[in-house]
Amino acid sequence: MPTEKFELLQGTLDMLILKALQRDAMHGFGLTQRIHAMSGEAFLVEMGSLYPALCRLEARGWIKGEWSVSASNRKARFYSLTHSGRKQLQEETAKWEKLSGAISLMLRAT
Repeated sequence: MPTEKFELLQGTLDMLILKALQRDAMHGFGLTQRIHAMSGEAFLVEMGSLYPALCRLEARGWIKGEWSVSASNRKARFYSLTHSGRKQLQEETAKWEKLSGAISLMLRAT
C-alpha cells in the first residue's frame, strides 16, 4: 500500500536535517534517504531544497561539512551535527511539540 506523500511545512526541513544527523554524519543523498525512511516514506526531500538548507545550517554553525569518500568510493561532503546543532535540535523539538499540541487542541475543539 503506497504511503501518502506530504510537502514539508515551511521551517521544518532544518529540524528534520538536524534530527537525521543526530546519530551520525551523512552525505546529502544519504540524508534524503534517511529523512524518507524516518518519516515512514512520507517526506521526499529534493536536492534543490536540501543543499541550500545544508549551506544555511552550516553557516549558522549547527552542522559542519567535511569532504570524504563514500561507500561507493566517490568523493562526497559528509555533514555532522555540532554541539550548537544538538542544542538547536532540542529547542526546535520543544517548539514543534508545543505547536503540534496546540493544533491538535484546535482540531479537537467543538
